[in-house]
Amino acid sequence: MDALDTTTDVETPEHIRFRHRAAGPSRRALAWLLDAIIQAGLYFVLVLLGLAMGFGGGGGFAIGFIALIAFAIQWGYYVFFETLWGGRTIGKRALRLRVVKEGGYPISFIDSVLRNLLRAADFLPGLYALGVLVMARDDRFRRLGDLVAGTMVVVEERERVAAPIKLVPPPQPVELEVLPSRPPLAAEEFEAVELFLRRLGMLSPAREAELAGMVAPIFAKRIGVRVQDGTRFLGLLHYRATERKKQ
Repeated sequence: MDALDTTTDVETPEHIRFRHRAAGPSRRALAWLLDAIIQAGLYFVLVLLGLAMGFGGGGGFAIGFIALIAFAIQWGYYVFFETLWGGRTIGKRALRLRVVKEGGYPISFIDSVLRNLLRAADFLPGLYALGVLVMARDDRFRRLGDLVAGTMVVVEERERVAAPIKLVPPPQPVELEVLPSRPPLAAEEFEAVELFLRRLGMLSPAREAELAGMVAPIFAKRIGVRVQDGTRFLGLLHYRATERKKQ
């Protein structure tokens, strides 16, 4: 079943599929706001340093100097950090966002330049109105710059590595000798057994016994053994299936 959220499947040229969660407008807006605050701070500091060092001069030269700094910060900030940090600016990093190619690859310097050259067009007629409109009509929330550069912004998920399942009390040789070294479990069946074992303690004892009593006899009949404790049997079955990996 496809996920009913903002996840998107990406297939590489090698036909390897990845699933990313596309970053929506609100999250990207927060990252942009943080980057804008940092840019304003950089602009203020650089202008003060330039004036203190006498680069401001007067009249048109001062205006040109300030405009040059503004241009460098506006266009160089995003390109610099996205290239240096693998598709992340300070704001994106804080919000766990990253710019990637549509094929799931890291972006290059040219990709960053292309997507940021159209930032002015996305801003029209003000406050990124055009960019938000284009994003709202795209299933991956891409703005004009992303469409031209072939990029998208995704959320970097943080997943915990599940701890190994421990059977308590530990399995005894007499319990394991009646089970085949490679239990005849399909991948989906093994995942279902593991999911059940990871939920032990979260369900009531009666519910655990009920679920185990529905599933364990099916596997026991397939193997040709009798079951007394369904939950214990499923734990032994899982242990036997993963025993080679533990050695």
